[in-house]
Amino acid sequence: MQATQERRAKIDRLADTHFDLLVIGGGITGAGVALDAGSRGLSVALIERNDFASGTSSKSTKLIHGGLRYLKNLEIGLVREVGQERAVVHRLAPHLVRPEKMLLPLVEGGSLGKLTTSMALWVYDFLADVEGEDKRVMLTKEETLKTEPLLREDILTGGGFYAEYRTDDARLTIENIKTAERHGALAANYVEATGFGYDEDHRINAVHCRDRFDGQELTISCDHVISSAGPWVDDLRKIDKSMNNKRLFLSKGVHIVVARERLPLAHACYFDVADGRMLFAIPRLRCTYIGTTDTPYKGDPTAVPVHLEDVEYLLRATNEVFPTVDLKVEDVESSWAGVRPLIFEEGKSAGEMSRKDEIFESDSGLLSIAGGKLTGYRKMAERVVDRLGKQLHEEGEDLEKNTTRDIVLTGGPFRDFAEVLAYEKTIADMLEAVSLAPDRAAYLVANYGKQTPEIIELAAGRGETTDVGRLAAAEAEWCIKNELALYPLDWVERRSGRLYFDMPSIRPVLDEVLGVFATAYGYTEADTARERQRVEEAIAWVSTFEPADNN
Repeated sequence: MQATQERRAKIDRLADTHFDLLVIGGGITGAGVALDAGSRGLSVALIERNDFASGTSSKSTKLIHGGLRYLKNLEIGLVREVGQERAVVHRLAPHLVRPEKMLLPLVEGGSLGKLTTSMALWVYDFLADVEGEDKRVMLTKEETLKTEPLLREDILTGGGFYAEYRTDDARLTIENIKTAERHGALAANYVEATGFGYDEDHRINAVHCRDRFDGQELTISCDHVISSAGPWVDDLRKIDKSMNNKRLFLSKGVHIVVARERLPLAHACYFDVADGRMLFAIPRLRCTYIGTTDTPYKGDPTAVPVHLEDVEYLLRATNEVFPTVDLKVEDVESSWAGVRPLIFEEGKSAGEMSRKDEIFESDSGLLSIAGGKLTGYRKMAERVVDRLGKQLHEEGEDLEKNTTRDIVLTGGPFRDFAEVLAYEKTIADMLEAVSLAPDRAAYLVANYGKQTPEIIELAAGRGETTDVGRLAAAEAEWCIKNELALYPLDWVERRSGRLYFDMPSIRPVLDEVLGVFATAYGYTEADTARERQRVEEAIAWVSTFEPADNN
């Protein structure tokens, strides 16, 4: 019950405190805004209607990358910015933002030839200031096959080999929120903004909210509001009566996950599809994931379905490039689908619309930011907080300069990725010392970095009947105490990533995990049964595929 009391105290603080800034939206952009504003000395609160990162920010391709394909649309500024940001975010959290060599196979009739690929990758490296071993290398057909033997040989002509970074988008969001709290911000999930309060000049001075955890209503007093609500940005603009001719366009992206032994790639691959698009296939610990689609979406952003047609499209394209694997629908362990909140551009398809972010400012003072890419979250946050600085300047205040490029995220610090790999060995030894499986070290360090020993210490003191249950229960307990996990599904999906990347590990530890949440939040038997059902429904949602209803 202590966790319930601690949450109630936090909600009371939200209601009793006047804030310089209230951030609505707990995805990666909102998390970045809270850290940016808090580190500049503003008093900041952040609210999220569901769990942190539960929308777009847990449904991306999970790459911190420069957007090579945006060169084709001549979005040079975007490619330069996000290309350079890759190195910044990697430096701030190298355990979480990991180097990932990307192979771009060249095929007969593909969208890129050898010369254009070589030039594009050279420009890509130049814009991103890539140096040393990370610079692109052009490969012959033989070298490409040696690098990735599963590629289809008869149409292969060569390849490009270049540097990107892989992350867990939900974990990146959560660590930004925790870092923001270290800089004084107050963050709460499952708190929904339902309306705005205004002063006599019709400027926003409060946000009316509902705590979805216990149903209570509250009002948060604030001087300024930034909406980073992703697909729901327009909903808040409508509440504020500040919609104009600028609006969002939602593009659906689908990813599927198979066991690593079914698609045992040596490296991540970025490959051509017959319809002119390109897909990623990315190995990650025990699995490989494939994506993404890019189609218009008009449904509910909180529950974006993966249809059988989506899965078959991705499998067909993958089998065309890696013909010996012969993937089938039954091989798909898990999947996810999310929507990108793009800025609508008349006459353009979903794939052609810019990934640039844009800021909307209403007469009420509401600042809304939408668009953009995961990789550019820190610069997006800087831009919208700088815009807030203009409002503050008009009110006679000056805002401090941005410093987030030097603020190490929780889970660090690490000097570089070599230190991360060395630390994994240290953690393996720690696990073995308390009779826990050392092969969980890579997973734990990738998720929690130098916070991992705290989880191991909790596990050492627990009495679950199995080692996997002991570690999972300790992990869940730590996430309740340190990461505002309110429900078992918060841990299964976003804190641990098991729903997507380790589906077979969920049911063997579910009893232990439910027990931890029951103790923390005072569950009755009916509560426990309800939460078990929610996890089972989530498993079915990501692993069962029905045809689309096009009627």
